[in-house]
Amino acid sequence: MAKQNFIAALDIGSGKIRCLIGAPDGSGRVKVLGGATVSCQGVKGGVVANIEETARAIATCVEFAEAEAKATISGVLLGVRGAHIQSLNNRGAFNIARSDKEVTVADVQSVISNAKAVGLSSDREILHVVPQGFSLDRQRGVPNPVGMEGSLLEVDVHLVTASTNQLNNVLKSVGKAGFAVIEPIYSLLAVGEQLVTPEERDLGTLLIDFGGQSTSLGIYSEGSLRYSKELPIGSDDITRDLAFGLETSLLTAERVKIEHGFAHPALLKEDYDIEFTGIDGRTPARIKAKALMDLLLPRVEDIFTVIGDSLEASSFRTAIGPGGVILTGGGSLMRGTAQAAAQLLEMKARIGVAHPDKVSADEKWLTPGYATALGLLTFSTQSQWGTGAAQKTSFLIPSWLRKTISGLEDLFR
Repeated sequence: MAKQNFIAALDIGSGKIRCLIGAPDGSGRVKVLGGATVSCQGVKGGVVANIEETARAIATCVEFAEAEAKATISGVLLGVRGAHIQSLNNRGAFNIARSDKEVTVADVQSVISNAKAVGLSSDREILHVVPQGFSLDRQRGVPNPVGMEGSLLEVDVHLVTASTNQLNNVLKSVGKAGFAVIEPIYSLLAVGEQLVTPEERDLGTLLIDFGGQSTSLGIYSEGSLRYSKELPIGSDDITRDLAFGLETSLLTAERVKIEHGFAHPALLKEDYDIEFTGIDGRTPARIKAKALMDLLLPRVEDIFTVIGDSLEASSFRTAIGPGGVILTGGGSLMRGTAQAAAQLLEMKARIGVAHPDKVSADEKWLTPGYATALGLLTFSTQSQWGTGAAQKTSFLIPSWLRKTISGLEDLFR
């Protein structure tokens, strides 16, 4: 396998950094060759608080992944998240003044570029432009305008913006670790490409990426992303509550939460003793399973209440249809999280599973904690395997447009 075919996906989360290395397997899928997770105290809620610490953690994580994959990489697809990410919807228009009036690929690219013309403060920049749908001469619902005739081409887009300073701090951390950033990608988009099926995008689905210190929301409807938002809450809030309640360390509380915790009372069939150690790591202690659940449920309810309030305030709540809720991220690992989401948000919910047509990986990588890294490996933007330099703005190109561009490139070649 040629060296240039290796690529690394780097997910910089809250307190943890994950890396997966993969390569195309020749059948249109990505094969995961190796990966790693390391703790990092230099990132809080997706924002770099200490560049040196973050760079060290990145270097260690990628080195571990390289050793397992038996590969050497120089560039990474970088997942970014956190409260500094903000999004909005906008519309662009482009007048076709040529006599033939036939819409070309260049016209489509021009109208998408025009949709980026929004007023942003000097400390913000556009990270992604996601086309939602086209109109031709005011006729909406045109999936593919190329080849059709018209005078006015319009497009609705979802713009994802980031704080320039916060984004640059992440890029500097990766550079200091010795790697180039092929492309920074909003983590929610990468996860959505992996977990949300075309049918779910069309019928209406809510994607929740439940992280440690931040939670990402994405509402898909009519085939595209309509709404996205970052919330400064996460599963670390549950762990902290548990650490205080048990009078133990955060590490022990996290272990107890994952191994014995329930996010929904219906899953507790019988009461039993749970043993753990105190904050000194030596003093034995125990708690009943029901008492443990009583410590967990108030924060779980609070988190999903905040999510519900955000959905109501978005005006896109009614766009969520039969697709229901798809949960992913490390926060979804606690048993009963999907049941809690279904009850508190009043819609069906499930844990997202990686699509087998897109990725081939060992079972240990097919977990919610690695969903972002898996999504980054299969993210369908203009990035190509093993090539490219850091580019801060990308189009999420519809499949028909990618095929058209590819066909034109083949023709010219």
